[in-house]
Amino acid sequence: MKIRNILLLSPCALSLTAISMWIGDRAYSWLPPQAAAESQLVDRLFSFLVTLGAFIFLGVTGTLMYSIIFHRAEEYDTSDGPPVEGNLTLEIVWTAIPVLLVFWIAGYSYQIYEQMGIQGHGSAIHLHVPMGMEAAYAAPMNKDALKQERGDTGNFSISSEASSNIIPVEDIEVDAKQWAWVFRYPETGVTSTELHLPINHRIRLAMQSEDVVHGFYIPAFRVKQDIIPNRKIDFEFTPIRIGKYRLTDSEFSGTYFATMQANVVVESSEEYKKWLVEAANRKPCTASNQAASEYVRESKALIKSWTTIAPAQPPVVNYSNQ
Repeated sequence: MKIRNILLLSPCALSLTAISMWIGDRAYSWLPPQAAAESQLVDRLFSFLVTLGAFIFLGVTGTLMYSIIFHRAEEYDTSDGPPVEGNLTLEIVWTAIPVLLVFWIAGYSYQIYEQMGIQGHGSAIHLHVPMGMEAAYAAPMNKDALKQERGDTGNFSISSEASSNIIPVEDIEVDAKQWAWVFRYPETGVTSTELHLPINHRIRLAMQSEDVVHGFYIPAFRVKQDIIPNRKIDFEFTPIRIGKYRLTDSEFSGTYFATMQANVVVESSEEYKKWLVEAANRKPCTASNQAASEYVRESKALIKSWTTIAPAQPPVVNYSNQ
């Protein structure tokens, strides 16, 4: 009887595993394109969770359906079922399996977030990679060593095996306020309300908030970082896909927080340098700000339904393209 049960259950378990893995693989198509190295890690974790969830869901519902179809009580049978006492082995198994699954999920999730260098409210957790764990990004190096590796040609490929541990770093300062994003490029002095990033460069952001907690969130990058007032937060990621994406405030930071959005443009190194030169030659001017304009328009109304926080003054920048 046991051999027969094993022969019957084995194909079911294999089919269930195959279907769950297929569903987990489909989960990649549910998300925006992978535009940063960190997105590959997050999507891998998400696919793992979907696969595991599908296996549990299909296994439980399949068992229930089997029981309903093949183990139904006869019509008009109102008698009690057979008295079944506890099974210690079974109780240990169905307690141990969920516990092990929780530890598995928690451990894998921790590894992913350690590799991404995510920081929380409690303390500034700088990038750290545990021993034996491969990070999602490569270590930066100084400019002289980078030129030597490039051979002074200016060409760089992230996929090059020889330079797999060398990625140029771009430092950008980020100011968040109610309700606008302002980006500063220290080497050129450029300020912008649109975030431009060179592809395959390690982006190192120095972020600060002028008022309340804001959330730096780019869905296509799968990165999110809370920005705390009166404190500078360092945050890093590596864009790997050319295109235009959207940055939004993921925290409720006040009345007009939904308007606190900005374009994120990932471009080639040549196009990025060209944009910096073009922006540096522009005369600083007041950027268009949806929150400020809506506040002024509502303030002119005869009746206001509630008191609204006044937005900060629209930023003065070299480049604005909302």
